[in-house]
Amino acid sequence: MARLELSSVGKAFGSVRCADNLSLAVESGEIVAVFGPSGSGKTVLLRMIAGMFEPDEGDILVGGQSIVGAPPERRGIGMAFQNFALFPHMSARDNIASGLRAKGAGGDIAAKVASISSLLKIGHVLDHRPRELSNGQKQRTALARALIGNPEVLLLDDPLRNVDAKLRYEMRLELPSLLRRGSASVLYVTQDYREAMAIADRIAVLIEGRLVQVARPEEIYAKPASVAVARLFGDPSINLAEVTPVAEHGALFADIAGTRVRLDTGDREPIDLGACWVGVRPDDLVISHAPGDDAIPARVVAVTPMHEKAVLLLRFSDGAEWLAALPSTTTVADADDNVFVRFAAEASLLFDRATGVRIGLPHRRQAA
Repeated sequence: MARLELSSVGKAFGSVRCADNLSLAVESGEIVAVFGPSGSGKTVLLRMIAGMFEPDEGDILVGGQSIVGAPPERRGIGMAFQNFALFPHMSARDNIASGLRAKGAGGDIAAKVASISSLLKIGHVLDHRPRELSNGQKQRTALARALIGNPEVLLLDDPLRNVDAKLRYEMRLELPSLLRRGSASVLYVTQDYREAMAIADRIAVLIEGRLVQVARPEEIYAKPASVAVARLFGDPSINLAEVTPVAEHGALFADIAGTRVRLDTGDREPIDLGACWVGVRPDDLVISHAPGDDAIPARVVAVTPMHEKAVLLLRFSDGAEWLAALPSTTTVADADDNVFVRFAAEASLLFDRATGVRIGLPHRRQAA
């Protein structure tokens, strides 16, 4: 199998720059999730690799050989895109087999179709045409067609987007092992951070056409490169407060809503950092009725059950609002209660207020 490599790839449509100096390598057998908000350039990136668009600058290599300018069918790439692209006059069975037949593949095509269809739970609809399939079944048919040819590079554009919640959860568990069976270099686009964290070996965070961080899922959650990245991971989103940390007696402190709070300093002597954002995940907040050091007074504005969590909307004395995520079995406070909010120093993340870039203190937290 072959390594996929992007080298300083750029693409613009008029004044809109969809890809800006993108460099990324995906090893054979590796799954890299391209994650970012809508409009960040994820689908354009896949289409450049597939040959639907050509980059304005840079190079795209498979197995060390440039594929720029090569026709799509000569690139050795399997694709499954959001719009399914199924042949309307063919059954699901024939759609899945079409790529193998076009290549003149030998062997028992019917057996290969049956095997991949069983794994994707669409064996019962193989004789149906696309108009008779649900969106989720169409999505899995397109995915089966991409997988069956055992391509060197596999491009998946949000393949579970139209799948119902139960099956999507199951596929998150099963898909990684399924994708690794063929040892393809897999680029997996998604707008769901949970999906990216569950499926990928590494996550490439794409914002406004630029790769702002490429790292393992647990590292991106624990050490986001910027405020923008931190906000994309976690539900509820990270809490932020403007602070000016001060080093005192070998520790770092900041004022949050009138309360002096200790922040993480890693393993080195703290220094004054100037204007910062401090970020704390809602899961890291501890709510109690007991005052004390580092306890920020707050009022509970609302309590919202969210399946396994209960989310508390908290309002501090300065009007700032934070969210706390607690186990739904824990009854700590009700709406309108006065409470105290704490968090461990090592749970804090510091970002430069001007640039939004994380200040590089070593953190030891793991993904929730």
